[in-house]
Amino acid sequence: MSILKTTALTKKFGDFTALDGVDIEVGKGEVYGFIGPNGAGKSTTIRILLGILKATSGKAEVFGQDAWNDAVDIHKRVAYVPGDVNLWPNLTGGEVIDLFVKLRGGHGKTRREELIRKFDLDPTKKCRTYSKGNRQKVALIAALSMEADLYILDEPTSGLDPLMERIFQEWVREAKAQGKSILLSSHILSEVEKLCDKVAIIRQGKIIETGTLRELRHLTGSILVVETKRQMPSLHELKGVQGIQEKQGVLSFQVDAEELDPVIRYVSGFGIVRLESSPPTLEELFMRHYEGESTVHKQEAAYHGQKLI
Repeated sequence: MSILKTTALTKKFGDFTALDGVDIEVGKGEVYGFIGPNGAGKSTTIRILLGILKATSGKAEVFGQDAWNDAVDIHKRVAYVPGDVNLWPNLTGGEVIDLFVKLRGGHGKTRREELIRKFDLDPTKKCRTYSKGNRQKVALIAALSMEADLYILDEPTSGLDPLMERIFQEWVREAKAQGKSILLSSHILSEVEKLCDKVAIIRQGKIIETGTLRELRHLTGSILVVETKRQMPSLHELKGVQGIQEKQGVLSFQVDAEELDPVIRYVSGFGIVRLESSPPTLEELFMRHYEGESTVHKQEAAYHGQKLI
């Protein structure tokens, strides 16, 4: 059963095409990852689904209803968290949460208190004193306190620390177990990998990949930064190795996840001096798979991954 579906969804702003034939479908009890670089079209799609923007062409349906014409009815069953939260500066966080919950005609006091405790929010402070992370907590608590059939979450963990991200992930798993549907828009690949059943990847307004995580596993891999005592003459011939870059005797390259073990065994035979590993960013994955260019050398310059040796 489809809870949310878009068909050939297109949105133009003058001569600029923000969305070009976007097709996504979220089923009941499904966590659907909607990912891509900033500016790819994620938020525009969500605004159309919420009835904030009208599509230029194509269809957007939620609960089988038209997202634009039936927006009022749809909103009764949808909870939304934006990625960039603006709150009333003179209200407290608790007052904002209560306002949003009451607007939905609900109470949710027990759930509200539980979430405030879990997210470690002081609800008595004025919103103007909150950091970005605390503003995000207010929006999350307000949305998650509501009973909804569909949660549309646009960069929901923006500004949250790792502990709060884990609390959010726990809630997503609980909601899924209760049969709730979730559209999770994110540019954080690791978050999507942990939570989502299916994924759609959008780039420059077009869906370029869609499917289950198993089907999209070819997108994952590791960036290796390697220095060895002896040269590795056949590295470029190894299966799964792409984008080899060399700088002052240090090699940087990307390895497909399923080929990591044989590549590490090959490298170890040349006397490892330095070996570092980190996941590729989404932008690097897009460059590799859809532009045919490697940006692995950029990863070395901005490397913050785990040192293996």
